[in-house]
Amino acid sequence: MSKVQSEDVSCEHKRMYPTEKRRGANQCPSSGTLSNSKTTTTITTSTKIIDAKTNDSNTSLVQGRFTRVHSSSLDSTITAPLKPHTGGDVRWDAIQLAKSRECPLGISNFRLLKRLGFGDIGSVYLVELRGTDAFFAMKVMDKASLASRNKLLRAETEREILGLLDHPFLPTLYSYFETDKFYCLVMEFCSGGNLHSLRQKQPQKYFSEQAARFYASEVLLALEYLHMLGVVYRDLKPENVLVRDEGHIMLSDFDLSLRCSVSPTVVRSSSFNPESGNMLNSDHVLTGCIQPYAFLPRILPKKNRKTKSDFGFFSNGALPELMAEPTNARSMSFVGTHEYLAPEIIRGEGHGSAVDWWTFGIFLYELLHGTTPFKGQGHRATLINVVGQPLKFPDKPAVSVGARDLIRGLLVKEPQKRIAYRRGATEIKQHPFFEGVNWALVRSTTPPHMPEAVDFSRFASKEVSQVGNKMVENGGNNNTTDHDSSMDFDYF
Repeated sequence: MSKVQSEDVSCEHKRMYPTEKRRGANQCPSSGTLSNSKTTTTITTSTKIIDAKTNDSNTSLVQGRFTRVHSSSLDSTITAPLKPHTGGDVRWDAIQLAKSRECPLGISNFRLLKRLGFGDIGSVYLVELRGTDAFFAMKVMDKASLASRNKLLRAETEREILGLLDHPFLPTLYSYFETDKFYCLVMEFCSGGNLHSLRQKQPQKYFSEQAARFYASEVLLALEYLHMLGVVYRDLKPENVLVRDEGHIMLSDFDLSLRCSVSPTVVRSSSFNPESGNMLNSDHVLTGCIQPYAFLPRILPKKNRKTKSDFGFFSNGALPELMAEPTNARSMSFVGTHEYLAPEIIRGEGHGSAVDWWTFGIFLYELLHGTTPFKGQGHRATLINVVGQPLKFPDKPAVSVGARDLIRGLLVKEPQKRIAYRRGATEIKQHPFFEGVNWALVRSTTPPHMPEAVDFSRFASKEVSQVGNKMVENGGNNNTTDHDSSMDFDYF
């Protein structure tokens, strides 16, 4: 598959004919999904939000280049030996050992084995750290191309967000460096393809409800974490949900994401009144950091320990809830994938974090039915359907009442009335569709699909490495396609 690069369009047509980049471009050529490829709009008008330029940003844009201002969490992340959820990761060990021998790392430290795919701002390669058996995905972005198309800010935003992440269902950024021509992000490599190609391999082109619940639960936890960080994802779709070698998922592609401020607050669950919408009543807000009784340090004398009631636990039979939804986020950008665009984006009303819950509803619908609910004959028809067409469910495949109810709640066209608008992922977790899901142990659940092991020795030949290096030298962003049909990888 191939992706077309963004093209400028006249102002009067931006609403219904957004600049686009083809999705599904880096799927296995044998997957036969060209007709199902989606497009992503990339027009940006203006934003009223802390985008890439936040107070903790470590860079600024000066004459088309990244200029360092002060150290950031990304720098500390890369120099730290481990991130908590990646304890024991041999790839961290390999990176740290390489840095101890040759600092800083550069593109010469990696062997490029295969081009995995390409997107609007760069190409992604399977690479091997020289002198090790550690494999990574390296995103290579051409500086001149980014500057000429005004995409530097998007690249900077993605780098900053990746540097913040430490979650089992989100990418790990192992290193970042730049050359005279390229910006390079060294990230986790996923060998299992993406959910779009995996869905295409299902007998009826859709997942069972049990499988859909598994993937949706992991995506939900990833979105919850992003919103806690003040990141609105804005590009959820099966093509961007990668499958790790152990069968669990990893969200990818953050160049359309939005950074904003967020103020996590703990409230009692009984304080939320759906009718009034007043969930942060001052009588029910629990201020300060709450530490569960079970985790209090045992070295403290028991008489000095606070009781559960001191922290507001179990008062009136209600447990506290963490509210970390960036409800004040506001953006006028026109970005996303046509079939996944929320109505408020299409109408040009401005949008916030609720767009992620709309896309989550479309995502769940597609997993269960094999198609999106508002897809039209073309992009214009699709956008018209999103705004004006009521949600309908086909007779087949049959899905549960709980699944339909959740999707209906997520695909409410008015964002203020959409489920999770205020309470975020907490409200979705409590929906009957997810009944029985042990959220604390999702990572221990057996995945519905286990990818086949990849034989990396097939890429060991000198010829393959040379081809990869030639592709980087040509810009890392060309539109040639690697037609190795036996490898079904999809990245960014």
